[in-house]
Amino acid sequence: MSKKKSRPQPFPAPEITGIVDAHTHLTSCRGSSLEEFLERAIAGGVGEICTVGDDLAEAEQALRAARQHPNLHAACAIHPTKAEQLNDEAKTRLSEMARDENCVAIGETGLDSYWIKHAPESTATLEQQEASLRWHTQLARAVGKTLMIHNREADADLLRILDDEPAPPQVMLHCFSSPVSMAREAIERGWILSFAGNVTFKRNDELRRAASLVPRGQLLIETDAPFMTPEPFRGAPNEPSLVGHTALCVAQQRGQSAEELAAEVRATYHRVYGLDESH
Repeated sequence: MSKKKSRPQPFPAPEITGIVDAHTHLTSCRGSSLEEFLERAIAGGVGEICTVGDDLAEAEQALRAARQHPNLHAACAIHPTKAEQLNDEAKTRLSEMARDENCVAIGETGLDSYWIKHAPESTATLEQQEASLRWHTQLARAVGKTLMIHNREADADLLRILDDEPAPPQVMLHCFSSPVSMAREAIERGWILSFAGNVTFKRNDELRRAASLVPRGQLLIETDAPFMTPEPFRGAPNEPSLVGHTALCVAQQRGQSAEELAAEVRATYHRVYGLDESH
């Protein structure tokens, strides 16, 4: 009987420092405390992190954590697959959180057609998702903060809805996973494209091509932890300390050194999230 190959224990990329994690879910990461995740991230060269909640309770947790840790920032919203939870009470509280200085973006909101197709009984309908996206877009515009978008297999609907609404200060497509044609459209609109560990997956040549096209100032790197663990640790739990592996892959595609990419992405992170360089 053959033995299964043991999966290597994940460790930070040694060649990159000063990188940021533009989108992660620290409240969903398991096996360590928040402080331990942050300690490992700092030891791995990660300077700043934006943590995100999928629902109102997690958004509250993300904001509390950001208030307690100077290198941690929060994004607050209701995830599109949970859009039915955006009732009047949630709107009131999210409107309050959006105005907190530790909340740097309104997200993640957006559209997810994948789960509508594969698990419709446990996913908000497209109509509910659209109503939620429109409300979050209006909130981002009202408070002058970046709109952080989750977009899964919904490119045409996303473009249609955002064309209908007055534009927020900035649109960020987190965990970008669309075709190159959508990357070109987003770039033309001045949107930010954030790449996660799936850009390192062997079959994702088109995604790596998209990353190579993004102009300076429109690129971010993220983990989307505990999901999207980059190669060579795909399948293991993800965390912010591993963001450097994704950054190295993207830097190679763009013909940049790790240090050049880290500095570029850090500057974009500060601008997109309204942080000054001394933060």
